[in-house]
Amino acid sequence: MVFLNVAQALRVRQEVNCLTDFLEECEEQLRALKKLKKSERGLLYGVPISLKDVYDCMGHDSTCGLAQFLEKPAAKDGVIVKVLKAHGAIPFVKTNIPQTLFDCSNPIYGQTLNPLNLKKTPGGSSGGEGALLAKGGSILGMGTDTGGSVRIPPSFCGFCGLRTTGYRSAQAAISTHPQPLTRGWSQVAGPMAKDVESLALCLRVLLSEDMHRLDATVPPLPFREEVYSSNRPLRIGYYESDNFTQPSPSMLRAVRLTSKLLQDAGYQVGLLSRQEGGEAGPVRMLGWSILGKKGISTRLPVRSLVSLSGLRIRCCHELWCRSQTRLGSRVFIAKWRSLDLDVLLAPALDPAFYIGYPAKAGNSSSYMALFNILNFPAGVVPVTTVTPQDEEELAFYRGYYGDISDKNFQEAVRGSVGLPVAVQCIALPWEEELCLRFMKEVETLVKNQGGRK
Repeated sequence: MVFLNVAQALRVRQEVNCLTDFLEECEEQLRALKKLKKSERGLLYGVPISLKDVYDCMGHDSTCGLAQFLEKPAAKDGVIVKVLKAHGAIPFVKTNIPQTLFDCSNPIYGQTLNPLNLKKTPGGSSGGEGALLAKGGSILGMGTDTGGSVRIPPSFCGFCGLRTTGYRSAQAAISTHPQPLTRGWSQVAGPMAKDVESLALCLRVLLSEDMHRLDATVPPLPFREEVYSSNRPLRIGYYESDNFTQPSPSMLRAVRLTSKLLQDAGYQVGLLSRQEGGEAGPVRMLGWSILGKKGISTRLPVRSLVSLSGLRIRCCHELWCRSQTRLGSRVFIAKWRSLDLDVLLAPALDPAFYIGYPAKAGNSSSYMALFNILNFPAGVVPVTTVTPQDEEELAFYRGYYGDISDKNFQEAVRGSVGLPVAVQCIALPWEEELCLRFMKEVETLVKNQGGRK
C-alpha cells in the first residue's frame, strides 16, 4: 500500500507541487511491520500517512517555510510521529506550507496549487496536505490548526478535517523551531482524510495512553467510544453568518441544505440569531453579540478578536483584550449551556480562493478562527458544490461593510462552479467524540440523499 501511495504522491507533486520531502525510512519501517504478529499490530497497521512540513521526523528538515531552517534536520521524531508509528502507521512524505496565512507558498518550495482548479489555492496552512489528499496521493494526513489550517484545506479541496481542543494532543509534536506568530494562541494537531471514520480511527490512536506517556502535558483522556457510537438524539443549533463577513452564496446554501437534511431526519434543529433572548424554532437563540459588529458586551470587535495572534503583550490594553477573549469564551459556553445544545452547525470558509487572495481577504477567516479563540473542537464536512446559480448570485454580493476586504472576498471566490463547499461541525471543549459523531451524521445524510447537490 505504501509504495502505491508514493507513486501517486509523486504524480500529484508533479501536477500541484505539494511535497517537501520523501521519508525514505518508510520502506524499512514497512518491512519491520510485516514481521509483527497480528496481536502486535496497531490500529493504523500499514496505513501510509502524510505529514505537514512542521512535524519533526528524525533526520529530516522541518523548515516551516523558512530558509533559515534548511539543513537543520530534527534530532528525533516528534511525539505525534512516535505515537503514529507505534500504532503501525507509516509516515512517507512531508507536505508544503506557507510561511503565514492560508495560501500555500513559500520561497523554498514555491506555490502549491489546488488540483480541482489550478488557478486556486488549496488553502493553508496545511495546504500541501489538502492538495495531496484531494488527488488520492494520501489517504490520511496530519495538519495543524492555528486559525483554521486543518479546516480550510479540506473545505477548499473537498474532504474532512478535525481541529481538536488545544492540549488534547501533544503540542511538543510540532516543530521545535520558534514560531512567534502562534505563541499564546494554541496551535493544535488535527487529522485530515476523505471520510469521518478515518478521522475517528486516527483520533483513537492520538488519544491512546502512549500520548500521555510521551507527553505528560497531554491529559489522559482516551477516546470515548460510547459517545462517538451513541444514538442519543442531538440538539443542534446553527447560524448562517458571523455578521462580520457576509457569507458567499454557496456558504449560505450549504448551511441551509445541511440544516434541512438534519431536520428531515428528525433532529431538533434551531436557527440562532444575534438578538439575545428571542425564539428561533425549537431552541432559544444563542445571542450572537460575540460575533456582532459591536462585539461582546466589552465592545471588543471581531476584527480585534481575530487579530489576537499570540504576539507578546506590549501594553495594558493588549493584556485587557486578551482577558476579554477568555471572558468571551466563558460567555459563549454559558449561553450554549443555557440553550441545552449538544453541537453547533456553522458555515465553513469556501469556495477556494484564487492564488494570492488569502492575503487580500484574510478577514474572512473569522469563520474558522473564532473556534481557535474559543478553543472548541471543530470539523469540516463537504456537503455540496458551487452551482451556476451560486455564481450568478455572487455578482450581487456587496458584503456587510462594502470595503476593500468585502470586494476582495467576492473576487477571491468567483469562478468556482463545481468546487466543493463544506460546513463546520462544532462541539464544546474536550468533546471531540461528539464533534465526530455530528460530522458522521452530516456525512451520512449527504451520502444518503444521493450525493452532494
